[in-house]
Amino acid sequence: MANTYNYLKTVFQNLKEENSRNPSFIFIVLVLWSIPLVYAFSSISIALLAVFALFTFKKNNFRLDRNLIFPIALFVLMSLSLLWTHDTPATLRAVSKGLPLLLLPLSFMVLPALSHKNKKAIFKYYSYGMVVFTIFYLLKSVVRFALTHNTDVFFYHELVTEDVNAIHVSTYVVVALFYFITKSSRSLTEIVSMILLTILLILLSSKNILVVFGLLSFYYLWFFKSPPKGKLIKWGIVLFVILIIILSSRIKDRIWLEFESNITENSLNYEIGTATEKVYNVSVKDAWTQDKFQDNDFFPGTAFRVYQIRIYKEMLQEDPILLKGYGLNATDFRIKEKRVEHNLYKGYEQKNFHNEYIQVLAELGIFGLILLLVMLFINLKNALKTKDFIHISFAVLMISLFLTESFLSRQRGIVFFTILYCLFNTGTRSDAPKNKE
Repeated sequence: MANTYNYLKTVFQNLKEENSRNPSFIFIVLVLWSIPLVYAFSSISIALLAVFALFTFKKNNFRLDRNLIFPIALFVLMSLSLLWTHDTPATLRAVSKGLPLLLLPLSFMVLPALSHKNKKAIFKYYSYGMVVFTIFYLLKSVVRFALTHNTDVFFYHELVTEDVNAIHVSTYVVVALFYFITKSSRSLTEIVSMILLTILLILLSSKNILVVFGLLSFYYLWFFKSPPKGKLIKWGIVLFVILIIILSSRIKDRIWLEFESNITENSLNYEIGTATEKVYNVSVKDAWTQDKFQDNDFFPGTAFRVYQIRIYKEMLQEDPILLKGYGLNATDFRIKEKRVEHNLYKGYEQKNFHNEYIQVLAELGIFGLILLLVMLFINLKNALKTKDFIHISFAVLMISLFLTESFLSRQRGIVFFTILYCLFNTGTRSDAPKNKE
């Protein structure tokens, strides 16, 4: 107990010292920590940061950062879509959800520019915050398993709840993991933190995130000027991760489902269906070409995303939406119509495009997509320029994640993307890392 008290006392003292050097530090960290919590905490933390920026405003600190103009422009376009939206109430709700795209960049323009040292401290406490969340999720699952004896509580959405979303949490975890991975030396606490985050990432079972994490790890360990003396340790870490992924039946089952549904015609889904009530997996080819489906047809992840691209293509042929889209968050009625037209199971009408590029095109048209692509390009260009691997991992994650998720359709996704975009793409760069931390 005494050791815990002393440790927490040291952490509090370090937070206090860091905040004295950079007064906006605690407000930025609070925004990052609030992302996995209920939406009210995120809204309050962003409001506190904006109010702090307003009340400490100094003309000499203000700078019109061109990198931060683009998220503001995207919010303006979202708001303007009220003029042509097909669903005014839905667009109004979504505009308020998109306020971080306006408030966060403006706050960063008003606040004193952050140095690389400031950002390093912010990511340190963000990463330890994700470790705390990891411990909470794992302990909660142990308690739920003790009560229910259901192993599902350790995996995917059941582990973190569907609202918080396993794929979103996987993204937060990867950025935190790379903070620890890119350190040149690590304490026992940091090694344990890496192990806990890795365990959570694997249990969350997001195929896309796991593949991207694996590729980024290989790139960092072998091509990012890492010390040769650590090669044996690195091989051990990579082998450990590969073995866990191979031995994890949940991940194997999800990968096999994707594979089997595309090599075997009308393959059966035994996880959802039964011997008397059969459920058939839809292949990628059928998702793109088949006109009518049945209630007992199931779309695996890839096939479902292909189907969503297909129905956007059909919408584009039927409605003049290329320039302006249907309006922010105003595509549900057309997705429902397409569900009825193609005779899908009713639950599919409640799902969005699961592709941020298509989602933005459908809602805001070509100009919305251009703004999004410009932000992703700026983000990747600056990451490669500074050679900051945490920034590189974030840039690659967002590009790949946007292919499989409508990440910015959720407030958590908007806050995560916007605050990290602002952190990485503004501030002083004179002391930026040339190789790695």
